[in-house]
Amino acid sequence: MELINYRETHTSLVDAYVLSEEQLRFTAHPSKSIPLCMAEPNRHAILGIENDRLVVYFALHEQEGVQPYSDNPKAILLRTLSTEYNELGKGYGKAALQQLPEFVQLQFPQVNEVVLAVNVANGFARMLYEKYGYKDTGRRVKGSKGILIVMSYLLEGRV
Repeated sequence: MELINYRETHTSLVDAYVLSEEQLRFTAHPSKSIPLCMAEPNRHAILGIENDRLVVYFALHEQEGVQPYSDNPKAILLRTLSTEYNELGKGYGKAALQQLPEFVQLQFPQVNEVVLAVNVANGFARMLYEKYGYKDTGRRVKGSKGILIVMSYLLEGRV
């Protein structure tokens, strides 16, 4: 799987991306996230592509997007991470989390921390994030879908 920046030529891939009602309890469909990314220069839509299929989607939000979750001006926020419903259980979410630190270091050299907020009711996602090095910061934020646990991943060698 390869992580790439969204381009308008990817619209048909996004249109074919399926999320279940259960997934939509905790995240937004890319079709809701991408217009925000297109309108705000500090939001970046990222696609996980495998064999010309969109299997993972997330957004990275710099600067003001991080502020409710971290006081670090060099942090970036991971938003709306999802795996396409028909691709669940195939390791694509794990692959995205494994590739994310290097991707961020290449695309955003000024960033030294990846921050995310996971719903307290989404235990599976929280365990997955912990497995790939994200630490609970102790910070809690009220989100539109409930209380969120703020987690952080420090990028090695970055100050």
